[in-house]
Amino acid sequence: MDTMGRHVIAELWDCNIDKLNDMGLIEQVFVNAALKAGAEIREVAFHKFAPYGVSGVVIISESHLTIHSFPEHGYASIDVYTCGDIIDPNVAAEFIADSLESKRSEKVEVPRGMGPVDISQFKAL
Repeated sequence: MDTMGRHVIAELWDCNIDKLNDMGLIEQVFVNAALKAGAEIREVAFHKFAPYGVSGVVIISESHLTIHSFPEHGYASIDVYTCGDIIDPNVAAEFIADSLESKRSEKVEVPRGMGPVDISQFKAL
């Protein structure tokens, strides 16, 4: 194995705003995404904000899937992090994007556990 894990970070734009505000639906999408990727689910925790928005996490044996939704912007940020080389986080990320009806998305895959990271490519805080 070249890495300890793979981390997909995705920006989902122009999503179905009703879906982005439906905690039960988002929870089911994330559980299904984890299962579709072949992950083993350990815990599930989601929270609905007022007046809108959902945040949540599905903890898997291989790491996690997370979301923060912003229905008022048709936007969701998601992370799918998997350890090892068996589970492909892209499978789960694509399932989530399709399920939320994202019309535009950007994603990056970051290899984890490879040693020092070249931070010159990232924006300074």
